[in-house]
Amino acid sequence: MRVLLVEDESSISGFLKEGLEEEGFAVDLADNGRKGLEMALDFVNEYDIMLLDWMLPGVSGIEICRSVRKVNQEVPIIFLTAKNTVDDTVFGLETGANDYLKKPFAFEELLARIRVLMRKKTGEQSVFKIGDIQLDIDIHEVTKSGRQIILTQKEFALLELLLRNKGKVCRRTRIMEKIWDVHFDKDTAVIDVFINGIRKKLDDKNSESFIQTIRGVGYRINQEE
Repeated sequence: MRVLLVEDESSISGFLKEGLEEEGFAVDLADNGRKGLEMALDFVNEYDIMLLDWMLPGVSGIEICRSVRKVNQEVPIIFLTAKNTVDDTVFGLETGANDYLKKPFAFEELLARIRVLMRKKTGEQSVFKIGDIQLDIDIHEVTKSGRQIILTQKEFALLELLLRNKGKVCRRTRIMEKIWDVHFDKDTAVIDVFINGIRKKLDDKNSESFIQTIRGVGYRINQEE
């Protein structure tokens, strides 16, 4: 999932960015309100969730939230702020945010709130199963016939993306944007390396039986598996 993080305190933003990337998220970081507003509006339909500090230099998180809601009502927004009164919470939610997290907070709580909002947004289950292969997002586990398969963070994120779009072709450019946070044309051969790694770990004797290669386009999960 692709995240926009707008936070001007480097110690907080660095910690959150590192933690989210370790969990398989692609994170775009803005360290001031004006840059955050520009990124939010330029890529408003590409972000899966936005994390906004309230008090930012230049443009406040409230202003960013209001601007986003004028063009997109769907993308989940969480405020991260030191403001902690009931009135502040109500004001933030009425502005258009989906959730409100008071600083300081535990990273695990933020992660849990993100996952809850994403399930509400997509309306999808947190467990994906095709044949004897199962991926559980909540406990970050992949199994085959009940046997745990150890995947790297990137492999897990890539398999999750394919399963969320089962039956549809995931284009190589979209995979690069969602998994590697690359927004321009670049050599996409790295995708093939990770796909082959997933196939090998899943012990896919016929490399095309589960993850199908659509030549020159991308990859697709075989729903018949």
